[in-house]
Amino acid sequence: MELLDVVDENGTPTGEVVSRERAHGSGIRHRTAHVWLVRSRGGKIQILLQKRCESKDSWPNCYDISSAGHIPAGVDFIPSALRELREELGVDAEPEELILCGNRRARADGVFHGHPFHDREYARVFALWRDLDEKDFELQKEEIDSVRWMELDTCMEAVKTGAIPNCIYPEELEMVKAAMA
Repeated sequence: MELLDVVDENGTPTGEVVSRERAHGSGIRHRTAHVWLVRSRGGKIQILLQKRCESKDSWPNCYDISSAGHIPAGVDFIPSALRELREELGVDAEPEELILCGNRRARADGVFHGHPFHDREYARVFALWRDLDEKDFELQKEEIDSVRWMELDTCMEAVKTGAIPNCIYPEELEMVKAAMA
């Protein structure tokens, strides 16, 4: 069972711990770490998207953040971000390589696989420069179906218009773009 720290509106643990299932079933605020891989091609910033696998408990078959995950109880943002990069994409990074883009509060509600889902996240958002081809990633198959690079501005428009199935918050893409400027 995955245990998460309950956090206040500023992402500070309250001392209470809940299961991931309870956090999502009851809409309890918890922390996540998000890492967007970026590279430059032809003078334009590209961003790596992962396509969530069909069996995911939320937003199956949707494009999402390059690497993201819940922060286990008692763990901090950076160690979790680095662990998720390694597990999901096979990418190793050092803490000083992560570029802080900011913090974001998210709220989402849905029904997936017949179960209510209420997500209340406090996310710390990072960017990481990596110039790798799609084939160079070691994908965690139980999490990720595939990855693809997309120009950041094209991605922002595709998310805004719904041109690709996604669970990406436009504000988060804006944070990454500002950090890359």
